[in-house]
Amino acid sequence: MLSHLSVNNFAIVKSLQLELSKGMTTITGETGAGKSIAIDALSLCLGGRAEASSVRIGEDKTDVTAAFALDENINATRWLEDNDLLDGNDCILRRTINKDGRSRAFINGSPVPLSQMKSLGQLLINIHGQHAHHQLMKSEYQLALLDQYAGHASLLHNVRQHYQSWRTADIALKQLTENSASNLAQLQLLEYQIKELNELAIGENEFPELEQEHKRLNNSGELALSCQQTIDIIYEGDDVNALALLQTASSKLQQLAELDSNLNNLPTMLEEAIIQVEEANSELRNYLDTIDVNPERMSFVEERFSKIMSLARKHHVLPEDLYQHHQDLLAQIDALDSSDEKLQAKEEDVLAKYQIFSRASEKLNKSRNRYAKELNKLISQSMHELSMEKAKFKIDITFDAEHPTPLGMDSVVFLVSTNPGQPMQPIAKVASGGELSRMSLAIQVITAQKVDTPSLIFDEVDVGISGPTAAVVGQMLRKLGESTQVLCVTHLPQVAGHGHQQLFVSKQTKNNKTETSMYALDQEQRISELARLLGGSQITDSTLANAKDLLIAA
Repeated sequence: MLSHLSVNNFAIVKSLQLELSKGMTTITGETGAGKSIAIDALSLCLGGRAEASSVRIGEDKTDVTAAFALDENINATRWLEDNDLLDGNDCILRRTINKDGRSRAFINGSPVPLSQMKSLGQLLINIHGQHAHHQLMKSEYQLALLDQYAGHASLLHNVRQHYQSWRTADIALKQLTENSASNLAQLQLLEYQIKELNELAIGENEFPELEQEHKRLNNSGELALSCQQTIDIIYEGDDVNALALLQTASSKLQQLAELDSNLNNLPTMLEEAIIQVEEANSELRNYLDTIDVNPERMSFVEERFSKIMSLARKHHVLPEDLYQHHQDLLAQIDALDSSDEKLQAKEEDVLAKYQIFSRASEKLNKSRNRYAKELNKLISQSMHELSMEKAKFKIDITFDAEHPTPLGMDSVVFLVSTNPGQPMQPIAKVASGGELSRMSLAIQVITAQKVDTPSLIFDEVDVGISGPTAAVVGQMLRKLGESTQVLCVTHLPQVAGHGHQQLFVSKQTKNNKTETSMYALDQEQRISELARLLGGSQITDSTLANAKDLLIAA
């Protein structure tokens, strides 16, 4: 619950320190005194919008601090633990706003992004504003109230997840479908580009080998002549050759080695040289036999070599890269050619995801209908208590698979009949301002009982209500305050008198500056304030007695 609120230099507040208790606390004051100013300041600690105009004139910054006792607030405690911000059993939210409009947010002394402050604030306190009855006419707000009462967060989470999964797949399918025409044009272009490459059917290592053969065939005559000359020099020459010379030298060295043992290694070395010459001659002879001056082969190689070079230039690649280029184009064609299969697979995926989303939406729809029946009964009963004895209330839920949303497939409309024989119609069409205020209050009080937050604020939600009905409103809020902390800004003495405690807001002008203050009232002060609310400026013994009766009745 909210245990302390400190406000400094906010709007017309110089300094405000409030100690708050459990139960129902009412806030009253003269018109224009700023009864809602503490609520506005508290909103800053809940992540509300910060404006430079919030800073009190003549001051450098606004500073608002709200202290909460966590008690049994499991959700807030878990959130603080998950975000490494837990510090004992208290939670302190602080917001500062500089006069240039820049603001900073703190949780338990640690600076945090505003998004974190908003996220935690939703778990600590819930504010029902004075314009809630206007929001009540909006379908999305009605749906939010129903979901808030139902408390089926896990069902909503599943629906959102499956909706997003389906939408992502559906967008991808639409993109794939839109690309199909351009894919066809691209496919035709690729098929035209690849036609000659398919006909050529170049092998992976063909060009380097063909290039070598082309070079060899172009120089076959010179190769054969030089090869034969080399063979003659080292082996077959009639007058002299390297082998004969080596053999003669080897024979001489053997004779010398017999005369001097120091020369024993030399004959062996020459023998090895003779073996190397013989092997070289053998390889040259074999190579010479492979040199075939074949005009047909020469023509084939020349033509193929020329085609490869020409196609490489045409495709702007090196001849040795033409094979890989061909494979890349084939892969592109394969990818485009299989687009029909991909399209079908994507369509099946989208359908499967939609069916999962639809089933999740159906579960959510069943839960909404179940809790709608509860609310129909409770709200109708509450409206009867608020002097709408003949009114009937119904939540109409329509499951529409043609209009999927992240919140499912339901459209929700709050229907009401305020008089016997009158058909059920949307509340915006049949309810007067006063009736709408009473319905809004009934709905907010009932749905608030299902909210997990331990503190509730009602900011002038009793606008348009008076007389005996106001007393019923006070009873409703007091009963609610027995199970949770309730803060209620009101102008009705019948509501204010039901508070367990009461705060008074006043406005003074000092040194040409306006200041608002707020303080708790004791029993006598409460009677005087209730008398003022009852009788205005003329307070009589009768209004004082009436005010005392209001407190006693509470």
